[in-house]
Amino acid sequence: MIKLDKKLKVGILGATGMVGQRFITLMDNHPWFETVCLAASPRSAGKTYEEAVGDRWKMQIPMPEAVKNMIVHNVNEVEEVASQVDFVFSAVDMTKEEIKAIEEEYAKTETPVVSNNSAHRWTEDVPMVVPEINPEHYEVIKYQKERLGTTRGFVAVKPNCSIQSYAPVLTAWKKFEPVEVIATTYQAISGAGKTFKDWPEMVGNIIPFIGGEEEKSEQEPLKLWGKVEDGVIKKATSPTITTQCIRVPVLDGHTAAVFVKFAKKPSKEELIQALKEFSGKPQELELPSAPKQFIQYLEEDNRPQVALDVNYENGMGVSVGRLREDIVYDYKFVGLSHNTLRGAAGGAVLSAEMLVAEGYIEAK
Repeated sequence: MIKLDKKLKVGILGATGMVGQRFITLMDNHPWFETVCLAASPRSAGKTYEEAVGDRWKMQIPMPEAVKNMIVHNVNEVEEVASQVDFVFSAVDMTKEEIKAIEEEYAKTETPVVSNNSAHRWTEDVPMVVPEINPEHYEVIKYQKERLGTTRGFVAVKPNCSIQSYAPVLTAWKKFEPVEVIATTYQAISGAGKTFKDWPEMVGNIIPFIGGEEEKSEQEPLKLWGKVEDGVIKKATSPTITTQCIRVPVLDGHTAAVFVKFAKKPSKEELIQALKEFSGKPQELELPSAPKQFIQYLEEDNRPQVALDVNYENGMGVSVGRLREDIVYDYKFVGLSHNTLRGAAGGAVLSAEMLVAEGYIEAK
């Protein structure tokens, strides 16, 4: 495991929202990173973090003592926030255009931005990375720096939470050449930044629409599997993915029911073996947030279950079960991932660790 001489100083943009809160809990006692600056909207600025959040603390664990009395900065005062930190995590709640602009503004102060937001996912020279799948996409950062005119500042993003329960699985099966995929995702309410207290109408309810989610679920895996060419990321052209995304009355955990057609016809045993053996650079480098076993395969017919499996590997692993042959497609399976850990803040923290390990983020 890599050891740092001293912890890197972290700022959290959008610190009062649900993903910002998750970042705060993940930074508490992190071996490499330390939260030194919290930023949020002008209405929170000047208050202590505890005052700014008020009764809107949504995590199931208490607010860490270390942040309660920190004074919240105005996220728009970019120079002031950037001067205090080595890099920032971004979870700001703004329009897409505003997010794009402010993240690049931070990058131009020579402050790397590791973003949970979707605004820059399709910017051609911004790497969108799941560290076990496509860390080589960080190569595109050098071209982004040329565009921004920076030496150490850049923006890196992580993909949507909805794809984490099937994109890693399909990556593990790449050698069998998946050509067609149908996925229906059953998505937790925390993916909308809500708890049941905020959203009582979700109790006992299902909503068959999540704005923009199906397009992200179909297209983002193709960027993960793309290649860096001529200074940009060119997305892969296959497999063809079609999805439906449904909001279900679950607090944390996105489940996916997936059908796959392969160009090469693997056996069930070969598929399960490929899942168990699948790992990447985070495991090799023993990064602090990396799951030891990225994907687990569960033999029981009634698994994976949110109640039993969502926190597998501290919420950073993927659980797969019910793999069986299909009469229309070749195989079908059920996947499960934690949407605010692996799918959101945890995935961004793992990306930041990878960027440190690869030399892209260091102390100013």
